[in-house]
Amino acid sequence: MGTNDPIAEEKHIADHRGENAAHTARASSTVKKRPFDVEVAFERLSETMQGYPKAGLFQLADLGYGGVFETLVACILSIRTLDEVSVPAAQRLLNAARTPERMAALSPDEIDALIDPCVFHTPKSRTIHTLARRVVEEYGGELPCDEGVLLGIAGVGPKCANLALGIGCGKPLISVDIHVHRVVNRWGIVSTTAPEETMVELEQVIPRSHWIDTNRLIMPFGKFLCSGKLPHCSICPLLEMCRQVGVTAHR
Repeated sequence: MGTNDPIAEEKHIADHRGENAAHTARASSTVKKRPFDVEVAFERLSETMQGYPKAGLFQLADLGYGGVFETLVACILSIRTLDEVSVPAAQRLLNAARTPERMAALSPDEIDALIDPCVFHTPKSRTIHTLARRVVEEYGGELPCDEGVLLGIAGVGPKCANLALGIGCGKPLISVDIHVHRVVNRWGIVSTTAPEETMVELEQVIPRSHWIDTNRLIMPFGKFLCSGKLPHCSICPLLEMCRQVGVTAHR
């Protein structure tokens, strides 16, 4: 293309690159794929993700903050907040108040000051204070490993309840965040519109032995490799099985 207009020339080049990326994505998505093998997928993910940061709650568990109460508190902090922010905030808070009794002894304002960088830190401080008081008053200071109890706490949904029970109690449960939801739909092993629906569907296609690993491995995979925009399909260990549902361009 010949032009004396540098802006038009630059736009033409950008449009051409976009067309090439879309063409590459369409071409890779039409290549004949092998059937999706969940066992192979988890084996490859386990190897691949060793070089990347772990999901936040699993980082904290490795650092010794892996009890059911600690994990639930940390998960509340992680809602709508990056691990890079929520993990240090959880450490500060739990170092100040490791048990429900000590947490309940803090005021919501004191909790708020410790978790200030987190998104929605003020309502989260009230949720955590109420949680701690309830554990002390109703359960003698020991949060039970009971799904009904955890889901009965205001501000606690299935994702946090399952992570707390999985990490803190060793119960095989699936936890689905936005990364897990996006990745498994992109793989083509489920076709769902919401994380809660995805969690139910995954219980039918993923062996129970991998339920805890679903968040441990797929969450960082979705964050660092199978990202929302321009996923790194060229270096993906699962490309031959992935249906690349909804992928129109990638790296």
